[in-house]
Amino acid sequence: MIKVDLITGFLGSGKTTFLKLYAKYFMDQGLRIGILENDYGAVNVDMLLLNELRGDNCELEMVAGGCDAACHKRRFKTKLISMAMSGYDRVIIEPSGIFDVDEFFDTIRDEPLDNWYEIGNVITIVDARLEDTLSSDSDFFLASQLANAGTILLSRTQLTDAAQIEATKQHLKNAAEKSNLSIDIDALITTKDWADFSTTDLEAIANCGYATRSYIKRIHMDNSDFETVYFLEVPMKKSHIQDKIKTLMSDSSFGSIMRAKGFFHDEGQWYQFNATQNEFELSTIPVGQAVFIVIGEALAKDAIRTFIEG
Repeated sequence: MIKVDLITGFLGSGKTTFLKLYAKYFMDQGLRIGILENDYGAVNVDMLLLNELRGDNCELEMVAGGCDAACHKRRFKTKLISMAMSGYDRVIIEPSGIFDVDEFFDTIRDEPLDNWYEIGNVITIVDARLEDTLSSDSDFFLASQLANAGTILLSRTQLTDAAQIEATKQHLKNAAEKSNLSIDIDALITTKDWADFSTTDLEAIANCGYATRSYIKRIHMDNSDFETVYFLEVPMKKSHIQDKIKTLMSDSSFGSIMRAKGFFHDEGQWYQFNATQNEFELSTIPVGQAVFIVIGEALAKDAIRTFIEG
């Protein structure tokens, strides 16, 4: 049977960065890997970020949203059926940061997928600088991503200090308590800088497994306020992009924006950007797609569009 792993984590946690390390670990062993980007948004920029992995031992697939939850689940299942016929040794799934983990388990255990796949690992990624001011909905999604974790990896620990790491651990414990989730955060969490991961570290992660802890499920995708809004072919400038995103995230009239990401072309060069409340990253990329994606709660779509295009 094909092992299938889930790499989950809240918005902007660093899932794609870890996925590159994780997939390369298996590819170095000669295994053939299928990566499935499973997003609720209609445009998935992470596919472009993973293009460097493409080759004889790695293929990228995508399930895009842009429809209701039931339609998204059908697309997810259909894609996994086709991937089961492709001769992969392992399939790694990276979903949206507001993905309902129960969908993963329900889908893999449903016929006919249960004849071809077995669940390997559930790996939860958490930004070491997790915000203290997350909404109740955000904390419930966070708890759901912890509930099945075989391991919890803190990202960007090299960018913070021990006090912030402890605060993040406490936030995870509080989120679990809100959902009556019994979990030993301290036993599961890894705070090591990913740049220092050894083959032994990656081997341990690749064999972490998963759990079936019970918790009170208080929210579903269909009744949450989370939204993904995307804008295509919006003209953007390298000199202005950071200031615009900072304004969007600080002005509540645009809604509660938790993440912005995308690509733009300026003066003959493609750029990719990725922003959360804590961080703004901008780098060059060989090829892109002119798109600006905003993720958050109660978004004022028309106001966001007017501001971006202005």
